[in-house]
Amino acid sequence: MRPTRRLQGRIAAGTLTLVLAASGCAGGSGSGDSSDDSIVIGVSLPLTGDFSEPGKGVERGYKAWAKIVNDKGGLLGRKVELKILDDQSNADRVVSDYEQLIGRDEVDLVFGPFSTRLVVPSARVAEEYGMLFVEPAGAAPEVFDQGFKNLFYAAPAVANDHYNHLADHILALPAGERPKSVAYAAMDDPFAQGTAYGLKEKLEKGGIKTVVDEVYPPNTTDFGSIAAKIADSKADMVVGGSQYQDGVNLIVALQQLDYQPKMAAFSTAPTEPEFAKAIGNKTEGILAPTGYTQKADYPSNKEFVERYTKQFGKAPEEDEANAYTTGQVVAAAVEAADCASQDPECQSKLIDWLRGNEVETVVGPLKWDDKGRPQSAHMIQQWIDGEIQIVLPEAQKEADLVHPKPAW
Repeated sequence: MRPTRRLQGRIAAGTLTLVLAASGCAGGSGSGDSSDDSIVIGVSLPLTGDFSEPGKGVERGYKAWAKIVNDKGGLLGRKVELKILDDQSNADRVVSDYEQLIGRDEVDLVFGPFSTRLVVPSARVAEEYGMLFVEPAGAAPEVFDQGFKNLFYAAPAVANDHYNHLADHILALPAGERPKSVAYAAMDDPFAQGTAYGLKEKLEKGGIKTVVDEVYPPNTTDFGSIAAKIADSKADMVVGGSQYQDGVNLIVALQQLDYQPKMAAFSTAPTEPEFAKAIGNKTEGILAPTGYTQKADYPSNKEFVERYTKQFGKAPEEDEANAYTTGQVVAAAVEAADCASQDPECQSKLIDWLRGNEVETVVGPLKWDDKGRPQSAHMIQQWIDGEIQIVLPEAQKEADLVHPKPAW
C-alpha cells in the first residue's frame, strides 16, 4: 500500500500538464512512444531559474542514459520513460513535483534533481514514500545529516572533500612557494559553501591565513564590492564557492580590477563549456574540482562519450556525467533486485542492494557509507594552454599543475 500524503501547495494540474508536455516524456527518453509496460522514472529539474544552466546539463545526462538503455532493450526487458517536470529552481515547487510524480502519476522510480537546495526537500518526499533516491548534485554536508535511509549521491565525493587533493598539494609546497593568504567568496548555497569551506578548513589548519570571507545571495549579479575587498586584500589565492553565472561574474569583476592572484580556484563554473568565452578566454591557470573527465578509461565511459556526443553534438561535462551515473546506479540496483516498481518490497530490495555493493560507473567505481556518502575523491583540473586538464592526483594527471597562475 502506498502512504497517503498531504497535497497542499501543489501547482494546479493544468499547469503541471503543460510543464510535462513541454519538458517531459514527449522528448524525455528518446525512446519513442510510451507503452503501458514502460518503466516510468520521475524527475524534477531546475530547467528555469537560478540553477537552469546545470539543470539542463543534468537533463541531457538523464536523456542520454535513457536512450542508451533503450537502444539495448531497456531494463528488465522493458523500455524506460522519463517524466520530467520543471521545478523552476524553487524548493516548494520541487516538493510539489515529487508529490505529483510519486503520489498521483505513480511513477515506478525517481531520480534526484540538481542542487542541494532542491535535493533535501525532494529526498524527504521520496523517503516518506519509501522510494530509492539516487541524486546527481546534492553534495553538501547537510544532505547527509538528515538521517535519510534511501539516499545515495552519484559522484565520487561530497562537497567538503572536493578540494582534498589541492589542499594536500598546497600544504606540501616549499614554504617560499606556498600561498600565505587566501580570499574566499561563496554563494549562500550549501554545496558552493561546502566546497570553499572544505578547502578553507584544511588550509587554515596548515597555517594559511584567511584575509577575506564573503558570502553572497544566490541572485547576486553585481560583484563589484566583493571583488574590491579581494583585490584590496592582495591575497595570494582566491577561492570561489560558485555555481556558474556567479563564478563568471566574480572573475570578470576581479579582472576589471587587475587583481592577479598566484592561485585561483572556483567550483563548478570552470568546468562548464561556456566558461572560457564568458570570461573573455582569460582562463589560464584557473583550478576547479571535478568528479569526471571525458578521457577516463572506465569501461562504460567511452561508450557514454561517443553516444552522448552523437546525440547532442558536443561532449558531456561533469553535470551530464553525474546524471548518467545516477541512471547507472539505479539500473544496477534494478537488475540485481529484478524489480522496478513502487512496491515497498521492491524499493527495500533496491536500497538494501546499494547499501552493500559497488557499482561501476562513468565516474569510476562507487560505494557508499550508511548515510549515502560516496567513498572516493574528486580530481583537480586546471586551464592550461586553452583547455582544462587533470593536474591532481598524480596517478590521473594529464598535465603538471601550473603555479604561480599566469595573469588573466
